[in-house]
Amino acid sequence: MNETVPFTDTEQARKIDELLRNTRHWKSTLELVRDEILFIDRLLNSYAFEPDTPNLFERLQDYKQRLKIAKSKKTEVTWQISEHENNLGGMMECKNETCDLVFYEKHNILRAKVVEYVEGFQNLKGEIFNYAGGILKKRKPGA
Repeated sequence: MNETVPFTDTEQARKIDELLRNTRHWKSTLELVRDEILFIDRLLNSYAFEPDTPNLFERLQDYKQRLKIAKSKKTEVTWQISEHENNLGGMMECKNETCDLVFYEKHNILRAKVVEYVEGFQNLKGEIFNYAGGILKKRKPGA
């Protein structure tokens, strides 16, 4: 049998700290997304669009609905990050690689969810900005 040498508390603390840094970065990214969602929501609900734009109402409703879904998903992912962060303390109980792998696997699954969410939101944001930029009312100079 190939037995592994148990981990020390210092080694585990270092590993946990690394994972916590990742989660803090994810939370920071999602806080920025929260601000962007607020801005986009205000933009979509403003009266800054030309009223004679074809299919304006339908497009705006679609974007508003998709933004609402993005906001809901952000809340879910944020909650999952907080849960994961709270559970990382249990990693101190790990004394071998098998136990550690469970935490790393969960961490990597969550990382993939965060990346997928942020990329999807960035695509939606780009789509909305491209559409909005083409139809915003043109302001008269000095008006």
